[in-house]
Amino acid sequence: MPLYEHVLIARQDLSNAQAEGLIEHFSTVIADNGGKVVDNEYWGVRTLAYKINKNRKGHYAFLRSNAPSAAVQEMERLARLHDDVMRVLTVRVDEHKDGPSVQMQKRDERERGDRGDRGDRGERRERRDRDDRN
Repeated sequence: MPLYEHVLIARQDLSNAQAEGLIEHFSTVIADNGGKVVDNEYWGVRTLAYKINKNRKGHYAFLRSNAPSAAVQEMERLARLHDDVMRVLTVRVDEHKDGPSVQMQKRDERERGDRGDRGDRGERRERRDRDDRN
């Protein structure tokens, strides 16, 4: 079965328990349609880049699933109809990464692991110094 990652944004006026209840609700929708939720994360209340339905903030939730496309389509359909859900994003992935998502990692762990060697900076400094001398 294909692997998917879903991000849900719920209204800001929900309580944490209600937001986590939405995660459980959509997990059961996927399970009832032949899929399986491998992992879920509640990212908390975060500020939106722009207002959505007069809301400046939203509860973010992240789901990793192993489900047929029919289950994902049903989950997205129900999420669009649900009054508390403002946005849904589903992405098909080749594999699920182990451990927490990037949003749940600490900042220093992200910078060390993903940025790699920044060796090209030395060349830029030398070129800048050379241009300054001329």
